[in-house]
Amino acid sequence: MAYSVLVPIDRDEGRARHQAACVSRFHDAPETVEATVLYVYPRGRGPDDDAAAFSEVDAAVGAAAYLEERDVPVTRRIERGEVAERILEVADELDADEIVVGGRKRSGVQKVLLGSTTQDVMLSAERPVTVTGEDVTLGDSIDRLLVPVDAGEERARHQAAYVAGLPGIAEDVDVTVLYVFRHQDYAGAPPHEFEEVDAAVAAAEYLEERDVTVDRVGVGGEISRKIVDYAEDLDVDGVVVGGRRRSGIQKVLMGSITTDVILSLDRPVTIAG
Repeated sequence: MAYSVLVPIDRDEGRARHQAACVSRFHDAPETVEATVLYVYPRGRGPDDDAAAFSEVDAAVGAAAYLEERDVPVTRRIERGEVAERILEVADELDADEIVVGGRKRSGVQKVLLGSTTQDVMLSAERPVTVTGEDVTLGDSIDRLLVPVDAGEERARHQAAYVAGLPGIAEDVDVTVLYVFRHQDYAGAPPHEFEEVDAAVAAAEYLEERDVTVDRVGVGGEISRKIVDYAEDLDVDGVVVGGRRRSGIQKVLMGSITTDVILSLDRPVTIAG
């Protein structure tokens, strides 16, 4: 079966192009990936003719054209309603393997403004969500991924399972599984033993059992900063984190580290579970 990616866009052509470019980086994308480019008219807006409506949204047209120029099969789709809710419903209907959203990353105090739709999708989706944006660095393909894990073994396995399910992963992608020992970077700090962390070992073994090349790294320091530093030093093509999704009013507490990484890093970040 093809790897199904849902690409929900807004009217910003730059963000939509980056979302499409993110999808086109999968190895053997024309043979292994199918994309659905989705635009959701907020409730009460937009024309009645669905076919005409898609053609009138320049960002949607541009994203679909970008993918088709690279031979990725594309389905064009228009929906109406509450935007995040309809995105999630379409993802469930398609049983999409991944949702690629166009986050609004900003500097300084405004960096918290990821965009309400992006945040809602990130927090509520029952499948991996990749956040990209206009300021994100995108290579031509996915050749190296960073998988920073915490002590949660179930989350670590979800991260590893996402990576293992990517098209062409075993043959073409190197993965670094990273565990950061909080603030243990002072003179005389105890040694950082990756093998002592069950979640990190479980993630690495899960990938290695599927013939994925894995580097195991344990370091000390401030967790978000170390993740960002390693991502930049290794020049990775993406970071796969394990967000903490909660119900009701607590869903805003996705995890400060995950949020910090998304807002601070200049490359795609996937929330795997």
